[in-house]
Amino acid sequence: MTGLVYLDYNSSTPLDPEVLEAMLPFLRDRHGNPASAHAAGRVLAAAVEEARAETAALVGAAPDEIVFTSGGTESNNWVLAGAVPEPRGAHVVISAVEHFSVLEGARRLERAGAAVTAVPVDGEGGVDAGAVAGAIRPETRLVSLMLAQNEVGTVQPVAEVAAAARAGGIAVHTDAAQAAGKIPVDVAALGVDFLTVAGHKLCGPKGIGALYVRRGTGIAPWMLGAPHERGLRAGTLNVPGIVGLGAAARIARRSVLDEGLRLRSLSARLWEALRARIPGVVLNGPALDAPGRLPNTVNVSFPGVRSYDLLARVTGVAVTAGAACHSGDPSPSATLMAMGLPLERALGAVRFSLGRRTTPAEIELAAALFAEGMGVA
Repeated sequence: MTGLVYLDYNSSTPLDPEVLEAMLPFLRDRHGNPASAHAAGRVLAAAVEEARAETAALVGAAPDEIVFTSGGTESNNWVLAGAVPEPRGAHVVISAVEHFSVLEGARRLERAGAAVTAVPVDGEGGVDAGAVAGAIRPETRLVSLMLAQNEVGTVQPVAEVAAAARAGGIAVHTDAAQAAGKIPVDVAALGVDFLTVAGHKLCGPKGIGALYVRRGTGIAPWMLGAPHERGLRAGTLNVPGIVGLGAAARIARRSVLDEGLRLRSLSARLWEALRARIPGVVLNGPALDAPGRLPNTVNVSFPGVRSYDLLARVTGVAVTAGAACHSGDPSPSATLMAMGLPLERALGAVRFSLGRRTTPAEIELAAALFAEGMGVA
């Protein structure tokens, strides 16, 4: 990918070299099963517990509240199924802009007899905490609200929602896959019962994630078999991935504030560069200096063009289109449509998401390449 400007960190992040170094011994030399009682197994078990402590520290949890999974999608699916083990007659509240893994998990509950309320969002992608609280019923069993929206970067009022829900004895889950490592995350301050972390969103490896389960909170086991992970998720642990997640969590925790400031500055620079070069470009989501948004996410709509056509011309920058193209038929982002954007604006949307390796020079180059793609360079 030499010469490619990578601005798609919300999709996946490059592996941090320090994370790779931490993983290598467990890929190369340290074999065995961490559940084994022999010396080789004990070495692996100790590494797993060290990574568990690091992952817990990233989100302000206790180590015994962290269960390792294969990633954010599994963690989200587990909560939707495990916190509502008897769907018939139950009620679940989500937002209209959740990740597909939450949306599809909710639809599965509906098919099994549950009722689901999807609370709408405003023009910046934010939900109103009062509206979520107002959607709660006596039969509500779970509220699931993402901490940071993956397309436009809106940070949701999870703490306010959790306070209202838990006052009624209702479990609260937040998908923090896009937030952990980008902004400070603390489960006690949020007041949630479940929280999702994904390794590949914070410069860790793919195929590994974690679910925070508040101590004393009930959830049905996800995979059955041997009593791994306190009997909640059977299966031999992915030790290299777990070690990598722990290292990524440690790096993110020590750098999250400074990196957030750097990325916020670069995001503002990108927006100003695009706006200066391309007449009619529009920002989607909250203002870039608003406290309620991720520091790295810039979602914009380009005038008079479909994003997939534009990206076909701008091949030197890796970003995500706000519209999906299936057999030549574009469909707009469901998130942008839920925000009330006009169809043409939604079809012309592109998400830029910056990260640890992003440089000022790359920002300027990306803006210039998009201006060239729009024919205004």
